[in-house]
Amino acid sequence: MIEQGKSHVRLMTITDLEEVMKVEKSAFANPWKPELFEQELKVNRFAHYLVYELEQAIIGYCGLWVIADEAQITNIAVHANYRGQNRGEELLTYALHFAKLMGAKKISLEVRVSNTVAQNLYRKLGFQDGGIRKNYYSDNLEDALVMWVNL
Repeated sequence: MIEQGKSHVRLMTITDLEEVMKVEKSAFANPWKPELFEQELKVNRFAHYLVYELEQAIIGYCGLWVIADEAQITNIAVHANYRGQNRGEELLTYALHFAKLMGAKKISLEVRVSNTVAQNLYRKLGFQDGGIRKNYYSDNLEDALVMWVNL
């Protein structure tokens, strides 16, 4: 767990799902269904989900899979009311540290090619462009930029 003032990052539990869904719905036009999070938390032994709490309210989360010495960020979101306050950078920095502690030597993610704000954050934290996944997003067939960083 990381603590900074009245905020901290910790592992997500099933009891966090209602608040995580508020973040999910504020962040994405096509949010995950709660059942997907439940499956990740209960069934997927490679999945690890972190929540970012501020004054006892969940304002962000990050999911990652750690398999052998590689990690993949599955999703990361900060509630719309808390963007532009470096909360996403704090959360992602912690997720990178967590992945390294879990034995990962590199981590990757996909981001919409149109999401330059997120891409700039990832580059700030050392991520590099790795390629394009054509028609990756099912809602509008937008391409995804694959990014990665060595830990």
